Amino acid sequence: MEYAKNILETIGGTPLVKLNKLVENLPCLVLAKYETFNPGNSVKDRMALQMVADAEEAGLLKPGGTIIEGTSGNTGMGLALVAVIKGYKLICVMSAKQSKEKSDILKAMGSEVHVCPTDVAPEDPRSYYSTARRLASEIPNSWYVNQYDNPSNAKAHFLSTGPEIWEQTNGKVTHFVVGVGTGGTVSGVGKYLKSKNPDVKVWGVDTYGSVFKKYHETGIFDEKEIYPYSTEGIGEDILPENVNFEVIDGFTKVTDKDAAVYTQRLAKEEGMFLGNSAGAAIKGLLQLKEHFTKDDVVVILFHDHGSRYVGKVFNDDWMREKGFLE
Repeated sequence: MEYAKNILETIGGTPLVKLNKLVENLPCLVLAKYETFNPGNSVKDRMALQMVADAEEAGLLKPGGTIIEGTSGNTGMGLALVAVIKGYKLICVMSAKQSKEKSDILKAMGSEVHVCPTDVAPEDPRSYYSTARRLASEIPNSWYVNQYDNPSNAKAHFLSTGPEIWEQTNGKVTHFVVGVGTGGTVSGVGKYLKSKNPDVKVWGVDTYGSVFKKYHETGIFDEKEIYPYSTEGIGEDILPENVNFEVIDGFTKVTDKDAAVYTQRLAKEEGMFLGNSAGAAIKGLLQLKEHFTKDDVVVILFHDHGSRYVGKVFNDDWMREKGFLE
């Protein structure tokens, strides 16, 4: 009989799916690395498992301990799966801009959830970064994950996601396009693909209100670039240590409106019910059209599932309120 010993053994091995209608004006083959097939419905399951395994090995996480993390939701879900199977308590700290579905799902998985204000600086004691660190300092036998700076984040994608893409394309991948948040996916996959073929181009998709694109191009961390935005899961107002700018060839920025509209279009034109960052990623890819030729094989990674955005991007009242629908 063929079966997984527990749900964690089903992480990884996600399919590549050809995009059709939305990319019909591009000369290249576009394949989506479809990460919603992971059991927690997102790419973050991979690094959640890796980070916990490495913390256990290093003695940072002990039996009966508490895992604490600041998350936009998906890393929290991955950690929730690991916590359930391995017997840990989980506390997730989120910003108020994240969808209610994400918070409700984490609670359904037995996690404790703290919601913090969105429009505060990272060093503000009320921010979700500061709150997670404070809780970790106050709670005995706890471990603060810190996905932004934890090297096991990028390591997970170097060991699993990157090799899968290489093998699934028979080494023919020429470009990798992905939204950048903590930086683990773009850096881990990018490093692996470039180790196999240095000519592979790695493109990050950023959002307006985030510092990545300007920093990559100028080396300047410009606080004037920082302002509130609604696209979830990509962009930052900090520079996570997991973002390896050396493996990224360039960034393109996508507006909140385009990200939301293209998330709906993926569902209605490709049958792909995906999260907010997928809309940003596909619009970013379309903006990069001039970089592709007919012989190219472009892999775009879609992070998470549309069920987490039903009250927002897939709610026309919310879309109108934001000015994203006429």
